[in-house]
Amino acid sequence: MLTNHQAVVLVTGASSGIGRACAIHLARQGNLIYGTTRRNPDQVAADLRQSLETSHQLEVVVMDVDDDESVARTVDAVVKRAGRLDAVVNCAGFGIAGAVEETSDGEARAIFETNLLGILRVCRAAIPVMREQGRGKILNISSIGGVIGLPFQGFYSATKFALEGLTEALRMEIRGFGIRAVLIEPGDFCTGFTDSRHVAAASASSDVYRKAQEHVLAIVEKDERGGSSPEAIAQLVARILRKRSPRVRYTVGPVAQKLAAALKRVLPSKWFEWALSMYYGVKR
Repeated sequence: MLTNHQAVVLVTGASSGIGRACAIHLARQGNLIYGTTRRNPDQVAADLRQSLETSHQLEVVVMDVDDDESVARTVDAVVKRAGRLDAVVNCAGFGIAGAVEETSDGEARAIFETNLLGILRVCRAAIPVMREQGRGKILNISSIGGVIGLPFQGFYSATKFALEGLTEALRMEIRGFGIRAVLIEPGDFCTGFTDSRHVAAASASSDVYRKAQEHVLAIVEKDERGGSSPEAIAQLVARILRKRSPRVRYTVGPVAQKLAAALKRVLPSKWFEWALSMYYGVKR
């Protein structure tokens, strides 16, 4: 039986990485979690429940954030089962590596479809429910790459920059209904994101940027594999869900990266670009 002390939370992208960590952590705290995956729900459910005691309430549902009907159907089903929807944690997304010049229109559209429009679809489905309730929280997982343009991850950064602006605007539009929209900007964490990152087809077969791209991505992958567990993000998500009036954004990750995000907002752009170029070994 669901109690008023439990939150009903929809976590997208719950099959791996940040989404998986959030689903498990929030379920352990006694919340009712609906974790979404595009495929293999039984396998994902078995994996998640291995990390939980049987008393925890977690259901895995199939949902494709790229599909309007799939999103609407899933949100409707959650509300019918649980009676309400207290929060959404939008984690579903992917990365693509490659020079901006060598990333095709199709590859660019695909990442925007999931990383930006996918989140928009979930928000559109959830907001009417939350507005009728008079409360709710929408937590959008952005990235340090939504604050800093990352070389050879330009389109990933572009989706996250767009998400930052979208969430800032959305936050002001829905605040009067008792709904809070929040950005979470993770730095480098050790997840499956590294191994699942797509590579632009033209970049994989071109020599124009090969040396620089390989050098930069080697640094990126080293930082990611050396990062902390995404459990730290899940703990932050749990704290935000308990807050009555959370801030617009929270940066989480290594101290140096949190500092970089803060400095980006105050340093002259020329100085910051120089520092970032030096770190990644990009010619200036």
